[in-house]
Amino acid sequence: MIQMFCSATQYAAATVTAAIRAGRFGPREGVRRILVVSNTAAVPEVGTPLDRMAGFEKLRPEFDQVYSWNEFIAPHHPAGWSPRAQDARLWEKAVRLAWDLGDELVEIACESIQANPSRAIADIFADSPIHVYADGLMSYGPTRNRIPHGMSSRITRVLHLDLVPGLRPMLLSEYGVRPEAVPREAMVDVLAQIGESGAGLLAERLPAEHPATAVLLGQYLSAIDLITQDEEEGLHVRMLRAAARAGHQDVLFKPHPSAPAVYSESLEAAAGELGVRLTVLNEPILAETVFAFLKPKLVIGCFSTALMTAAAFYGIPVARVGTELLLDRITPYENSNRVPLTIIDVALPDAEHAAIGSPLGLEGAAEKLTPLIRAVGYCMQSRKYHSLREETVTWLAANIAEPSPYRRYFKRRRLTSLRLPGGNPLRAEALRRHPTVRLAVRRIRSTTRQR
Repeated sequence: MIQMFCSATQYAAATVTAAIRAGRFGPREGVRRILVVSNTAAVPEVGTPLDRMAGFEKLRPEFDQVYSWNEFIAPHHPAGWSPRAQDARLWEKAVRLAWDLGDELVEIACESIQANPSRAIADIFADSPIHVYADGLMSYGPTRNRIPHGMSSRITRVLHLDLVPGLRPMLLSEYGVRPEAVPREAMVDVLAQIGESGAGLLAERLPAEHPATAVLLGQYLSAIDLITQDEEEGLHVRMLRAAARAGHQDVLFKPHPSAPAVYSESLEAAAGELGVRLTVLNEPILAETVFAFLKPKLVIGCFSTALMTAAAFYGIPVARVGTELLLDRITPYENSNRVPLTIIDVALPDAEHAAIGSPLGLEGAAEKLTPLIRAVGYCMQSRKYHSLREETVTWLAANIAEPSPYRRYFKRRRLTSLRLPGGNPLRAEALRRHPTVRLAVRRIRSTTRQR
């Protein structure tokens, strides 16, 4: 058998390596393991592929060969290319020939099956079983796009990191796919090994006489059109001011690898005004490596998954900035970032107004988050999660009335269109009786019966 693991980031490769070492993919004997790396950045040519990043040598022994998907499909971009249906078999033959796969059974382990390149590889190997692994908070949200039956029936499980203990992922649950957590100890061990290689670079790059006690995380949210570039620069300055308010005079900023240099320039100017010693880390090093090396007393970000890994894996105090802006701006309602944003907003303290600097207590967080995330998930993808309607109605009826801390997670217009508590009942009734709406409903029901 051939096990093909597909990764676009070093963190993803670390996740799947942890799963392998924890025995989640069976024994090594009689199995050939291949790692297929891809770079889905807008301009991948100027980025650093994960197999050339510091620390990759610690992951390499788990795989017999490493291949580049970018090189194989060049000049196509991996995020935008997929084979035509009639060409899938030809591409399978081409891959098997290029990578010497012969006629062996191929088992696929990939990231988001909803998007390329994972979707493209799954289309090419149309008879292969699929394991989906999710390395971030998006696994707790609903499936973004519809998965064809021929593909969804091949997905055996969703491997995920247990970032919020007890919170069950919604991803692919509508297809009956079971979630399976990657052991936390295995992931922390892999991250520690990667960090050994990055530690030397960090020791050279970071000032030893004034080690940073706070870390700021950039996400490059303007690149996905959530906020403007000016607003994102302002968000970073707010993070810096929050760190200074908490008493930190030595701060490290870790920008997104694709973020423009102007982000660092505006932050450096603000640091000068505040009297804060700021270090900008542009090297392609995992945030978790920084956490392990620096052992900071505080990590501040917007809604990065790294906030939860800092809290869950390293016990570092964390805080959020700007989630209220994003909750107001994020569109459409189905945007997959909505669930990570909601989790961070609920679970983490506000760095600008709340008391910060204490480790985050995750005990009991799942009990509070589960009904909220399931309600948000239903509102995001109501057609896929019909079974959640009754519990969503019950929960909203008890929790959405003003003033409610949960109101910010739901749009009145969405509640109205779904005829849920918190919406406009008069508007909902008018919509229900509108001839165009009634015609659309009849067509949808007719299509559903035909299926």
